Amino acid sequence: MAEAVKSKERAVASRTRSIAFTGLTIAIMAVSAWVTVPLGPVPFTLQIFAFAFAILVLQPKECLAAVIGYLILGAVGVPVFSGMRGGIGVLAGPTGGFLWGYLLGAAAALAVLIVLRRRFGTEEPRSGAKGLAVDVVAALVFVAVSYVCGWAQYMAVAGVGPEAAFATTIAPFVIVDVVKTVAAALCARAVRVAVPRR
Repeated sequence: MAEAVKSKERAVASRTRSIAFTGLTIAIMAVSAWVTVPLGPVPFTLQIFAFAFAILVLQPKECLAAVIGYLILGAVGVPVFSGMRGGIGVLAGPTGGFLWGYLLGAAAALAVLIVLRRRFGTEEPRSGAKGLAVDVVAALVFVAVSYVCGWAQYMAVAGVGPEAAFATTIAPFVIVDVVKTVAAALCARAVRVAVPRR
Protein backbone atom coordinates (compact mmCIF):
# COMPACT_ATOMS: atom_id res chain seq x y z
CA MET A 1 0.00 0.00 0.00
CA ALA A 2 2.77 2.42 0.98
CA GLU A 3 4.64 1.61 -2.24
CA ALA A 4 1.51 2.34 -4.30
CA VAL A 5 1.13 5.72 -2.56
CA LYS A 6 4.79 6.57 -3.20
CA SER A 7 4.43 5.54 -6.83
CA LYS A 8 1.37 7.78 -7.22
CA GLU A 9 3.20 10.69 -5.57
CA ARG A 10 6.15 10.22 -7.94
CA ALA A 11 3.78 10.20 -10.93
CA VAL A 12 2.08 13.41 -9.75
CA ALA A 13 5.45 15.08 -9.12
CA SER A 14 6.69 14.02 -12.56
CA ARG A 15 3.53 15.34 -14.25
CA THR A 16 3.77 18.63 -12.36
CA ARG A 17 7.40 19.01 -13.34
CA SER A 18 6.55 18.26 -16.97
CA ILE A 19 3.80 20.91 -17.00
CA ALA A 20 6.19 23.42 -15.42
CA PHE A 21 8.88 22.72 -18.02
CA THR A 22 6.35 23.06 -20.83
CA GLY A 23 4.99 26.36 -19.50
CA LEU A 24 8.47 27.76 -18.97
CA THR A 25 9.41 26.78 -22.52
CA ILE A 26 6.39 28.60 -23.95
CA ALA A 27 7.50 31.71 -22.05
CA ILE A 28 11.06 31.36 -23.43
CA MET A 29 9.67 31.01 -26.97
CA ALA A 30 7.62 34.18 -26.54
CA VAL A 31 10.51 36.20 -25.11
CA SER A 32 12.81 34.98 -27.90
CA ALA A 33 10.31 36.31 -30.45
CA TRP A 34 10.26 39.73 -28.82
CA VAL A 35 14.02 40.16 -29.38
CA THR A 36 13.64 41.48 -32.91
CA VAL A 37 16.00 43.10 -35.39
CA PRO A 38 14.10 44.12 -38.55
CA LEU A 39 15.78 42.85 -41.73
CA GLY A 40 13.13 43.59 -44.33
CA PRO A 41 9.84 41.67 -44.23
CA VAL A 42 11.33 38.83 -42.15
CA PRO A 43 12.80 40.01 -38.83
CA PHE A 44 15.82 38.51 -37.09
CA THR A 45 14.77 36.93 -33.77
CA LEU A 46 16.12 34.41 -31.27
CA GLN A 47 13.33 31.93 -32.02
CA ILE A 48 15.52 29.41 -33.84
CA PHE A 49 17.69 29.22 -30.73
CA ALA A 50 14.70 28.83 -28.38
CA PHE A 51 12.94 26.17 -30.44
CA ALA A 52 16.10 24.16 -31.12
CA PHE A 53 16.90 24.31 -27.40
CA ALA A 54 13.40 23.01 -26.56
CA ILE A 55 13.73 20.15 -29.05
CA LEU A 56 17.00 19.04 -27.50
CA VAL A 57 16.09 19.47 -23.82
CA LEU A 58 12.44 18.50 -23.43
CA GLN A 59 10.80 15.12 -23.77
CA PRO A 60 9.14 14.83 -27.21
CA LYS A 61 5.58 15.20 -25.86
CA GLU A 62 6.61 18.22 -23.78
CA CYS A 63 8.28 19.87 -26.76
CA LEU A 64 5.31 19.40 -29.07
CA ALA A 65 2.93 20.58 -26.33
CA ALA A 66 5.05 23.71 -25.86
CA VAL A 67 5.11 24.50 -29.60
CA ILE A 68 1.36 23.89 -29.96
CA GLY A 69 0.65 25.94 -26.84
CA TYR A 70 2.78 28.79 -28.18
CA LEU A 71 0.96 28.78 -31.53
CA ILE A 72 -2.47 28.63 -29.88
CA LEU A 73 -1.63 31.56 -27.60
CA GLY A 74 -0.48 33.57 -30.60
CA ALA A 75 -3.48 32.58 -32.71
CA VAL A 76 -5.96 33.83 -30.08
CA GLY A 77 -4.22 37.19 -29.94
CA VAL A 78 -1.69 36.96 -27.13
CA PRO A 79 1.34 38.98 -28.36
CA VAL A 80 3.86 36.13 -28.40
CA PHE A 81 4.97 36.39 -32.04
CA SER A 82 7.78 38.58 -33.34
CA GLY A 83 7.29 42.29 -32.81
CA MET A 84 4.93 41.49 -29.91
CA ARG A 85 2.17 40.59 -32.36
CA GLY A 86 -0.58 38.03 -32.09
CA GLY A 87 -3.68 36.89 -33.94
CA ILE A 88 -4.61 34.50 -36.69
CA GLY A 89 -3.61 37.16 -39.24
CA VAL A 90 0.05 36.68 -38.33
CA LEU A 91 -0.22 32.93 -38.96
CA ALA A 92 -1.88 33.58 -42.31
CA GLY A 93 0.45 36.45 -43.26
CA PRO A 94 3.60 36.42 -45.36
CA THR A 95 5.87 35.25 -42.52
CA GLY A 96 3.32 32.89 -40.92
CA GLY A 97 4.82 29.89 -42.69
CA PHE A 98 7.76 30.02 -40.33
CA LEU A 99 5.39 29.64 -37.38
CA TRP A 100 3.68 26.60 -38.94
CA GLY A 101 7.15 25.39 -39.86
CA TYR A 102 8.19 25.46 -36.22
CA LEU A 103 5.59 22.80 -35.44
CA LEU A 104 6.36 20.62 -38.46
CA GLY A 105 10.09 21.17 -38.00
CA ALA A 106 9.95 20.24 -34.33
CA ALA A 107 8.10 17.01 -35.16
CA ALA A 108 10.63 16.12 -37.86
CA ALA A 109 13.61 17.03 -35.69
CA LEU A 110 12.31 15.00 -32.75
CA ALA A 111 11.88 11.96 -34.99
CA VAL A 112 15.42 12.36 -36.34
CA LEU A 113 16.79 12.95 -32.84
CA ILE A 114 15.20 9.79 -31.44
CA VAL A 115 16.48 7.66 -34.33
CA LEU A 116 20.01 9.09 -34.29
CA ARG A 117 20.40 8.97 -30.50
CA ARG A 118 19.41 5.31 -30.49
CA ARG A 119 21.53 4.52 -33.54
CA PHE A 120 24.68 6.12 -32.14
CA GLY A 121 24.03 5.52 -28.44
CA THR A 122 24.02 9.20 -27.53
CA GLU A 123 20.96 9.34 -25.26
CA GLU A 124 23.10 10.42 -22.32
CA PRO A 125 23.96 14.15 -22.18
CA ARG A 126 27.64 13.38 -21.55
CA SER A 127 28.03 11.48 -24.82
CA GLY A 128 30.81 13.69 -26.20
CA ALA A 129 31.36 15.06 -29.69
CA LYS A 130 29.24 12.37 -31.33
CA GLY A 131 26.26 13.34 -29.16
CA LEU A 132 26.76 17.02 -29.93
CA ALA A 133 26.89 16.24 -33.66
CA VAL A 134 23.61 14.28 -33.42
CA ASP A 135 21.96 17.19 -31.59
CA VAL A 136 23.17 19.72 -34.17
CA VAL A 137 21.95 17.56 -37.08
CA ALA A 138 18.49 17.23 -35.52
CA ALA A 139 18.33 20.97 -34.85
CA LEU A 140 19.35 21.70 -38.45
CA VAL A 141 16.48 19.47 -39.64
CA PHE A 142 14.18 21.74 -37.64
CA VAL A 143 15.69 24.83 -39.28
CA ALA A 144 15.43 23.34 -42.78
CA VAL A 145 11.75 22.43 -42.38
CA SER A 146 10.88 25.85 -40.94
CA TYR A 147 12.75 27.50 -43.82
CA VAL A 148 10.83 25.52 -46.44
CA CYS A 149 7.47 26.34 -44.83
CA GLY A 150 8.36 30.02 -44.41
CA TRP A 151 9.67 30.26 -47.96
CA ALA A 152 6.58 28.59 -49.44
CA GLN A 153 4.05 30.74 -47.57
CA TYR A 154 5.96 33.95 -48.24
CA MET A 155 6.05 33.10 -51.94
CA ALA A 156 2.28 32.38 -51.98
CA VAL A 157 1.12 35.34 -49.87
CA ALA A 158 3.53 37.97 -51.16
CA GLY A 159 3.10 36.84 -54.76
CA VAL A 160 6.82 36.63 -55.55
CA GLY A 161 8.90 34.01 -57.33
CA PRO A 162 10.94 31.29 -55.62
CA GLU A 163 14.27 33.08 -56.06
CA ALA A 164 12.98 36.37 -54.65
CA ALA A 165 11.32 34.55 -51.75
CA PHE A 166 14.55 32.69 -51.02
CA ALA A 167 16.57 35.92 -51.11
CA THR A 168 14.16 37.52 -48.64
CA THR A 169 13.30 34.72 -46.25
CA ILE A 170 16.32 32.40 -46.12
CA ALA A 171 19.56 33.76 -47.57
CA PRO A 172 20.13 36.56 -45.01
CA PHE A 173 19.62 34.20 -42.06
CA VAL A 174 21.46 30.97 -42.87
CA ILE A 175 24.82 31.68 -41.24
CA VAL A 176 23.35 33.30 -38.13
CA ASP A 177 20.81 30.50 -37.73
CA VAL A 178 23.52 27.83 -37.97
CA VAL A 179 25.41 29.64 -35.20
CA LYS A 180 22.22 29.83 -33.11
CA THR A 181 21.64 26.12 -33.69
CA VAL A 182 25.11 25.15 -32.48
CA ALA A 183 24.73 27.46 -29.47
CA ALA A 184 21.36 25.87 -28.66
CA ALA A 185 22.90 22.38 -28.84
CA LEU A 186 25.72 23.39 -26.47
CA CYS A 187 23.32 25.02 -24.00
CA ALA A 188 20.91 22.09 -24.19
CA ARG A 189 23.64 19.59 -23.35
CA ALA A 190 24.70 21.67 -20.35
CA VAL A 191 21.10 21.82 -19.11
CA ARG A 192 20.58 18.08 -19.62
CA VAL A 193 23.66 17.41 -17.48
CA ALA A 194 22.59 19.88 -14.78
CA VAL A 195 18.91 18.86 -14.70
CA PRO A 196 18.64 15.12 -15.29
CA ARG A 197 15.11 14.02 -16.25
CA ARG A 198 15.26 10.36 -15.16
